[in-house]
Amino acid sequence: MPPRWRARYDEDARRRASSGVPAGEDGPYDASDDEDEDEDTGGRRAEPRRRRAALNAASAGRLGLRYIADLTAKDTEGVTSVEPVENGWLVDVEVVEDRRIPSSGDMLSIYECQVDDEGNLLAYRRTRTYRRGTGAYGGGL
Repeated sequence: MPPRWRARYDEDARRRASSGVPAGEDGPYDASDDEDEDEDTGGRRAEPRRRRAALNAASAGRLGLRYIADLTAKDTEGVTSVEPVENGWLVDVEVVEDRRIPSSGDMLSIYECQVDDEGNLLAYRRTRTYRRGTGAYGGGL
């Protein structure tokens, strides 16, 4: 592989890695791939060239974390649960709503997002808010 192609390949791999897409996957299915017309079909759209495999729990969690971070513009602490549902995944993400001094006074929230099997965000909502150190359900440790 020529050096300039290798540099582009490495850059694409870094971009996929930083976006939360596991190695070997190209990200969510892109319908624009279907828009190529095949000359042999008389101008009709050809069958899609590729279909992405359904998400697994780890990749669904990474996508959910990224979606919540982008939508809320707040710092995320991490994924707290990933649960399979019909046609996708429910992902819970812990978010820092308000930083305080000392940090034990920080206000945290749990956001739930639903991701379909292709990695598209279907819905999200904040399910609860609590003070750090009191636990997600309001009880002390």
